[in-house]
Amino acid sequence: MEFEEFVAARAPALLRTAHLLTGSHHEGEDVLQTVLTRMLLHWGKVGGEHPEAYARRALVNAAVNLRQRLRSREFVTSDLPERPAVGPHAAHPEAHAERDEMWRALRRLPPKQRAVIVLRYYEDNTEQEIAHLLNCSVGTVKSQAAKALAKLRIDPSLTQSRPTAEPGVDNEPRSESRVST
Repeated sequence: MEFEEFVAARAPALLRTAHLLTGSHHEGEDVLQTVLTRMLLHWGKVGGEHPEAYARRALVNAAVNLRQRLRSREFVTSDLPERPAVGPHAAHPEAHAERDEMWRALRRLPPKQRAVIVLRYYEDNTEQEIAHLLNCSVGTVKSQAAKALAKLRIDPSLTQSRPTAEPGVDNEPRSESRVST
């Protein structure tokens, strides 16, 4: 397969992965462009049987490195900018708000934990595939996933948005039943 064929066939999926790993469409595009440029320069070596595996691993590494470099330039604020109610999500603001909360929660995870969650739950990779992509053991993948999921479970922005009870369902604890004999 030639480089141009590879990019034409796999760029949309690789861009989605880069977007999920970085949490930003623009940063995802930058990371993908960097990875594809490096791949083009070394296509003779990396264009063999599994160029996509190489690309995904390079995306993960580039996204982790990007987060580490940008961490010193970013600052956290509790105030979010106003968003206009136009565009494709205007008809379903609740779903858009819920997705935004999840993005923000994912961005608060450390880069390796975010990579594991994205690769496992968004890209549907197995633990073995993730371990290969991240160049670590399956045990490390499992522990990073467990830590990330634990953080997401207690994330205030996600726990506040979850309903505590289902509407129309009796959620009161039941007392012991008496059985007559």
